[in-house]
Amino acid sequence: MGSVEADQIIGLYERHARAWDSDRGRDLSIEKDWVDRFIELLPPGAAILDVGCGSGQPLSSYLIEQGFQLCGIDSSPTMISLCRDRFREGEWLVANMRTLALNRKFPGLLAWDSLFHLPHKDQRRMFSVFQAHAAADTALLFTSGPVHGEAIGSYRGERLYHASLSPAEYQELLTLHGFTMVAHQSEDPFCGGHTVWLAVSMGC
Repeated sequence: MGSVEADQIIGLYERHARAWDSDRGRDLSIEKDWVDRFIELLPPGAAILDVGCGSGQPLSSYLIEQGFQLCGIDSSPTMISLCRDRFREGEWLVANMRTLALNRKFPGLLAWDSLFHLPHKDQRRMFSVFQAHAAADTALLFTSGPVHGEAIGSYRGERLYHASLSPAEYQELLTLHGFTMVAHQSEDPFCGGHTVWLAVSMGC
């Protein structure tokens, strides 16, 4: 199920980049509590890698306002162009998260509403990507689905792929790749129903 839609994710977001930016809005109220918990684990002014940053609104924007240094990556050139125009103090790169290899480590890693667009096998591989970019005490914040499975939504008339591993497998992957879970909430009613994971790396 969903293999065709999964392969079309990058093209879908590039075609609808400006519409998505408009639809996404600038309101951080739903995510703010979790983002603030993430911030509490970071040194002041730390560098954060935002994996699947989109147009930078509203998450990267908020983190920049709090004094953090953002490195955002996204597969959509239009999304990255919007980030570069808006946030000249940040670093914005067109890149595929599946093959990301910056040869740098970050105190903060963020993958909000991005990881769950990958098929199961690619999600599993992403934990090696997280580990490669994590130092000791790196904070990792990401969202997933609540249970193992695949789902097809829609955006602007196109089929939009989502997938999730099971909670047990996410916990296993975190442990296997050197992360300790700090907090987890499935379908958080105070966060728009998001399933959220917050973890810290032991580093290497």
